[in-house]
Amino acid sequence: MTPRHEQWARLRSQLWRPPRAHGEQPRERVVGPLELFYDLVVVVLVAQAAHHLAAHLTWRGLGEFAAVFALVWIAWLNGSLHHELHGHDDARGRSLFLLQILVLVPLGAFIPEAGGARGVAFAVDAGVLFAVLAVLWLLAARGDSPEFRRPSRLFVSGTAVCAIVLAASAALPAGVRVLTWGLLAVVYLAGFAVVIGTATPVQSVALSVTHALTERFGLFIIIVLGETVTAVVDGLAHEPTNALTLAVGLVAVVVGFGAWWTYFDFAGHRLPRPTRVSTVQWMLVHLPLTATVAAMGAAMVGLVEHAHDSRTPAATAWVLCGGAAVVLCTTMVLASSLRVWHLDRGLYRPLARTCVAVAVVCVGVGAARPAPLVLGLTLVILLGVPWGLAVAYRLSHEEKTAAEEGAAVPESQDDNRR
Repeated sequence: MTPRHEQWARLRSQLWRPPRAHGEQPRERVVGPLELFYDLVVVVLVAQAAHHLAAHLTWRGLGEFAAVFALVWIAWLNGSLHHELHGHDDARGRSLFLLQILVLVPLGAFIPEAGGARGVAFAVDAGVLFAVLAVLWLLAARGDSPEFRRPSRLFVSGTAVCAIVLAASAALPAGVRVLTWGLLAVVYLAGFAVVIGTATPVQSVALSVTHALTERFGLFIIIVLGETVTAVVDGLAHEPTNALTLAVGLVAVVVGFGAWWTYFDFAGHRLPRPTRVSTVQWMLVHLPLTATVAAMGAAMVGLVEHAHDSRTPAATAWVLCGGAAVVLCTTMVLASSLRVWHLDRGLYRPLARTCVAVAVVCVGVGAARPAPLVLGLTLVILLGVPWGLAVAYRLSHEEKTAAEEGAAVPESQDDNRR
């Protein structure tokens, strides 16, 4: 080989490395700007879905939002896991993310009318997206060792079938098409759970959640929570400026902040137990949690718009209060998959019971539909109850530890005298 060919070979090996084999991903790494950019692109699609829901806060609008959001989230999960397991921060890795982004951008444009005029375009583009994902997983699977070939084939086949069904749904009537998307998302996630849930011990180690992955999921939650602020700003921008409207908007932001502290105080950035069931539970519970946060942001627009009403509109009240209840409950379901769930039983057991009780009260507030300001303030107080319980527990635990340490000191001094 000539020196020039050797230079090109070295350059190619640096810029276009083959996918990492299963189990070779670094357990400790920093989430890079490429992944953050990809997350931001996906959240643009989430924002499109949330904006459509804000203007169509009905049962049909919720159904369309749930189906579209589930497909977008599954695509994000695919792209994130592919990079986590097989990707490098090289030209190849960047090109694969760019390829996904180029398909995601028009998909985002079709989302506002995915349940109607642009449903066909959305179905075809979503089919292309999942076909791209299937090809990426297929290319990565070529280097699999024997113990990973079966789950890889199942995953690639499932993603390819999903692409075909999505593209074929373009021929269906609008209502049936959206229902097909929702059912397809449920079936796909069930298959995903089966593939991971039936993994062998060797496969489970390779597919276990890393610190980088917990950071990615947490960052996605943060970015979606940012949409609640965007929704409030949008609502305030279209309403006359007055004290009551501004107060309702700011209280709505605090409600979104309450969802943030609930997730990150009790579940975020924590590793699940290294078991197959806990891994599946940890990943999949993030879907309803993230979707609920996005839906709450959509409802905040209506809360600001009706700031002067004597009662909060029914749809707005139910989505906000029901959303707060779902955030509390799903956070506890997520927490039950964590390692700290058993290590800190004294906190998490009463905390889970408290969250369920507070969730029931949240639903009651939604049924009562008080004025927007009262509803918002009530949710702020209710979301603060689990946090207050955790603070009280920490204080009592620290006092107990200090007392035990204080009692141990005289005993050690007596021993020294002897």
